[in-house]
Amino acid sequence: MIPLRDTAKSRTIPFVNYALIAACGLVFFYELTLGPHLDGLVRTYGVNPVRVATTLFHGQFSLKATIPLFTSMFLHGGWMHLIGNMLYLYVFGDNVEDRLGHVGYLFFYLLAGTGAGLTQVYFQQDSSIPLIGASGAIAGVLGAYFLLFPRARVLTVIPLFVFFPVVEVSAFFFLGFWFILQFLQGTMSSMAGVTGEVAWWAHAGGFLVGAVLLPLFMLMNLLRYERQRR
Repeated sequence: MIPLRDTAKSRTIPFVNYALIAACGLVFFYELTLGPHLDGLVRTYGVNPVRVATTLFHGQFSLKATIPLFTSMFLHGGWMHLIGNMLYLYVFGDNVEDRLGHVGYLFFYLLAGTGAGLTQVYFQQDSSIPLIGASGAIAGVLGAYFLLFPRARVLTVIPLFVFFPVVEVSAFFFLGFWFILQFLQGTMSSMAGVTGEVAWWAHAGGFLVGAVLLPLFMLMNLLRYERQRR
């Protein structure tokens, strides 16, 4: 399913969401200039599951291995990878930023992306294929949106072979179906021992991390508001 827009209205201009989209776009255009050197960039700044697992799960800490948990969020493997991720971020990110505030949203996004990356690493500890993309962090945004705006409506394109009907569905259904699909795909890939190009567990993990982080960030916003009133 491809989201086009949602019905939840944002009360503020989502500066951070726009900045994240712009940053991913600028980094991708830089990738296009690298030619044969692109592979080196991906291997340096993408998440290497074996390296991260050794660092975090086996007590051999390396800053070089953990920094890609952040930098990988701004790298993409192609036009469709970039456009698909940025479309989801554009549709759902503004409302989450509106609720969390600009600074809070930035930290939320980065933490969700880190948690998503660690989830994928946990399930693919023997893989040396670099992981890149903003989808894990965006999955965290989807998890937050799922809790905040379950009754919102999402205008959606449903690809059905040669037909592309446009329907309006609830965010609860859209995002719930999306999460179940990621979880099932991750489960099947783990059972089959397949290390594919799609980081299914990062998607499912990011969604859950976002859902868990949301109440904590909302509580921090409430406490900050109470302090300002005194």
